Amino acid sequence: MERAICLAMGYVFGLFQTGYLYSKAHNMDIRNYGSGNSGSTNVLRVMGVKAGFIVFWGDALKMVFACLLTRYLFREQPQMIYVYLLYTGFGVVLGHNFPFYMGFKGGKGIAASAGLLLAMDWRVMLVCLVVFVAVVAVTRYVSLGSILVMILFCIGMVSLGIRGDFGISEAFLPEFCMMACVISVMGIWRHRTNIKRLLSGTENKLGAKKK
Repeated sequence: MERAICLAMGYVFGLFQTGYLYSKAHNMDIRNYGSGNSGSTNVLRVMGVKAGFIVFWGDALKMVFACLLTRYLFREQPQMIYVYLLYTGFGVVLGHNFPFYMGFKGGKGIAASAGLLLAMDWRVMLVCLVVFVAVVAVTRYVSLGSILVMILFCIGMVSLGIRGDFGISEAFLPEFCMMACVISVMGIWRHRTNIKRLLSGTENKLGAKKK
């Protein structure tokens, strides 16, 4: 029951489509421009740095708020909190990626996943941030940085979970690791077209005109 609550609650939070709402507030629908994606990267490309920054943090903070609510609701189950946080996080990503009122066409969940990192462990978040900035600065491929972040997210969560940093009992550790992998795989899967373009050398670079 707790897991279902976390998933449902997370999905509701994920429905707050910052990119779509921000673009509509500026008399446009971001889905009709650029890649057609409502996430922060497309907003950045189409509407500029300020818009991209606002949308990124809007999507990240909806995750943080969902996780804070989870911590409050299940504060009497400290040994399960981090497991529930991953269910909540997955729910937010699902709501962000597949909003029912937008025909199940949303973003790719990277900004939301960044919010999950912020809510769970600052060490993994810091490593992911450094890697993302370095990769994008060198290659100018936002998609490559995002994919690597999702891989590091899984490695970081699983490693710290096994080490005992989250206080999860051995009985629920496999479930925690599984959910971390599911979130990571979702983020990578949402970049499947980007991966094809990266392999073919046709991926769009940050600052370049869209091919």
